[in-house]
Amino acid sequence: MVHPKFNQGEPLSPWREKLNEVIFGAETQLGKAFDVVLIVSILLSVLAIMLDSVSSIRLDYGKWLWRIEWFFTIMFTVEYIARLVCVRKPLLYVKSFYGLVDLLSVIPTYLTLFISGAKYMLVIRILRVLRLFRILKLAEYVGEANVLIRALTNSRHKIFVFLYTVLTLVVVFGSLLYVVEGEENGFTSIPKSVYWAIVTLTTVGYGDIAPSTPLGQFIAAAIMIMGYGIIAVPTGIYSAELVRAYTGKENNEACPTCGQSGHDYDADYCKYCGHVLEIEEESATS
Repeated sequence: MVHPKFNQGEPLSPWREKLNEVIFGAETQLGKAFDVVLIVSILLSVLAIMLDSVSSIRLDYGKWLWRIEWFFTIMFTVEYIARLVCVRKPLLYVKSFYGLVDLLSVIPTYLTLFISGAKYMLVIRILRVLRLFRILKLAEYVGEANVLIRALTNSRHKIFVFLYTVLTLVVVFGSLLYVVEGEENGFTSIPKSVYWAIVTLTTVGYGDIAPSTPLGQFIAAAIMIMGYGIIAVPTGIYSAELVRAYTGKENNEACPTCGQSGHDYDADYCKYCGHVLEIEEESATS
């Protein structure tokens, strides 16, 4: 029984139900074929955009690349509209991650009619290849990725405090080196000295600026040693949250109403729109 607070919306008509099964499902032959064609089209469109950025290729094949770009843009526009048509609540899909990516993957081409160079933003289409995980039955890897994201989200406050501490240290050390070394040794300003402190503390060490006085070198050595110790801090924070995040698994079957995935395996309702998630049982009884 559907919870009364959830508005399920009007049931899909047979053709919309079939379209939903093909576009959002990966169990049927048509669904698999649709996803494979989509992935190949995405890769080809991104390749065309990358080739267009090469001046010599653009000079010889610019017109063909322009036609290919518009072909894929119109194709993806039709596909995006079809996705909106075959879900019960299109607004929920529009606001989802994949919905935003799908929309942003077609907008830049239309913007080229008004803004020159906007078409190179189309490389965002490569994010759509993330659907490859579902096509190749790699849902468990998607679940692992969700665990990593959840752990990073849960540790964001601690990481923010850590970054604030690091920022304070580099400002202090940068200012100190500006006073110790001075402009004659390359530390011409506090911002440039802070840049040196960041490079040194992170143990990158470009070598474009280096202290030459004994006191400056001593401070630099202390910062380098401190950098090795600091590296372990965010790793420990993230690892602790990662252990906590491994407490549950997710079901990556897309909801027929909003197209969202990432639900708990034991969930009866979609956590985004409230629709019943027993998709296979519903289709079996209909």
